[in-house]
Amino acid sequence: MNTQITYYQNKLVYEMDSWDLSEALNANQNIVVIDTRSVEAYANQHIPTAISLPHKTMSEETTTSLDKEKLYICYCDGIGCNASTKGALNMAKLGFKVKELIGGIEWWCRDGYATEGKCATPAKNIECGC
Repeated sequence: MNTQITYYQNKLVYEMDSWDLSEALNANQNIVVIDTRSVEAYANQHIPTAISLPHKTMSEETTTSLDKEKLYICYCDGIGCNASTKGALNMAKLGFKVKELIGGIEWWCRDGYATEGKCATPAKNIECGC
């Protein structure tokens, strides 16, 4: 198989964008969203339904209550942050199915989706600038 095709296929296996996540949440798919940032960052603002599980605290003990049949979507601040990558790696090492949210909460907000927390933002109707 063409290595470029393989690259793009693999990328879609391991990444998800804001629209795909929103659609999955609206369809009640078997997913759990994980905020891999600090507990404080989560308290300030997070994606609705997300759980707080900082990547630095991920272990057999802190994930025992999580269902390995679900798909876990890890996110952090955005492209300038690698907490979601560290979290996704930790979860994969622990035997979970996992994807990383492209752009993190920054792109989630940019795309107009609501957030929860002390600095919650309502959903916005974002028109395509294409």
